[in-house]
Amino acid sequence: MSQQLTLTPQLQQSIRLLQLSTVDMQQEVARMLEENPMLELSDETAFSQTESRTESGQDEQRESSSEEREDRDDDAMDWNSPSHGADDENEDYPEHAALQASMREHLHALLSVSKHDERDKMIIGMLIDALDERGYMAQDLTELAELLQKDQPNDEQTITLDDLETALVQLQYLDGPGIGARNLGECLALQLKALPEDTPERDLALRLVTQHLELVAAHDFSRIKKTLRCTDEQLRQAQNLILSLNPKPGEAFDSSVADFVVPDVIVERHKEKWRVRLNASAMPRLRVNQLYASLLQQKDEKSGSMAAQLQEASWLVKSLRQRFETILQVAQAIVERQGAFLEHGEIAMRPLVLREIADALELHESTVSRATTQKFMRTPRGIYEFKYFFGSGLVTESGGICSSASIRELIKQLVSNEDPCKPLTDGRMSEILAQQGFKVARRTIAKYREAMHILPVNLRKSL
Repeated sequence: MSQQLTLTPQLQQSIRLLQLSTVDMQQEVARMLEENPMLELSDETAFSQTESRTESGQDEQRESSSEEREDRDDDAMDWNSPSHGADDENEDYPEHAALQASMREHLHALLSVSKHDERDKMIIGMLIDALDERGYMAQDLTELAELLQKDQPNDEQTITLDDLETALVQLQYLDGPGIGARNLGECLALQLKALPEDTPERDLALRLVTQHLELVAAHDFSRIKKTLRCTDEQLRQAQNLILSLNPKPGEAFDSSVADFVVPDVIVERHKEKWRVRLNASAMPRLRVNQLYASLLQQKDEKSGSMAAQLQEASWLVKSLRQRFETILQVAQAIVERQGAFLEHGEIAMRPLVLREIADALELHESTVSRATTQKFMRTPRGIYEFKYFFGSGLVTESGGICSSASIRELIKQLVSNEDPCKPLTDGRMSEILAQQGFKVARRTIAKYREAMHILPVNLRKSL
């Protein structure tokens, strides 16, 4: 004899739906609507949304009792309340991005109306297609010429290296300066040459990007001044001029479709308290087709396939309801514990782990993990993934606990307020935080700084 845990098909479906993102869930519902004739979308507001509103620092909730939920028709699902229906313009989340021409399409359009002859247009067009997403000509022209000569070895019209170099210059002047550069130095130089000649310290900036770019990147200002025999003020103006340039001009034409996030819940302030409600536009209004279900029940001998489809439809409706109820419960618990963040920002974030939410809701930790993955809440401070509110803590000098998010925010504030000529080292930031009661090791400071993509002290230094 042995013991084993068996997951019913309904439980398996509930687990799978819970871990899906809103977009994936909507795609799954669309697929089920196509495959199962027992399912249909409902335009009616059959039920009010079960609104459990969480208030910061309190356990006050407004929700229907379990007895009332059992009395509801389990074969229909619509959580849109009259006050928060799908027609609420504040809950419309358009998922359309404005069409924008790509960099190559833009350059080909300019080339088509240019005065170059057909052969030059053909060569320039070939180079346009070879540009990378930054707008750089990453492919070596010599290698490209050799490849073209192998394709047409005896053709008098074979494209030579001189043809490619000429076409590249024509491409570089086809549109905004910087497009068609072969490296960063050339990209910056093209933009500097396009500036008026009387631009202060333009010539010094040109020498820096063409001859001493590695010294500029290393912020080795002492060596630069010694090599170029310039003053601090001249070097400062040249540096500011370089910083005003665009190192990746091709990204201005990025036409990739943005990833739109549809929040699962909405956090609002009502009468000095924070409340959480489900986002109506993220929930499908799904129900079992009552006509098919009644016809099936009237038959003396039920069709096996239709009966299975009816059961599957009913399971899906219940699983979706359970999914949103779990998400709402988890969101409620998070807001209860992170109300200070909503009031004061990241500096007030408190440590939080999945186990704490699981214990409070009497759920398994894996269930909370699924309910927080790719689930988003809209707050007055922006849209955040549920997992954003979880993090470890550090012990303060007074014996309390401070979240790692608060420490990262403190580091960010220290760096933003530091003297650019004398930036703070990791050790110095550790000392400052210790004076404020936070015991944070220098190595921890360095780890958080690197995670926030903040440069080390030598690269943050300026004149």
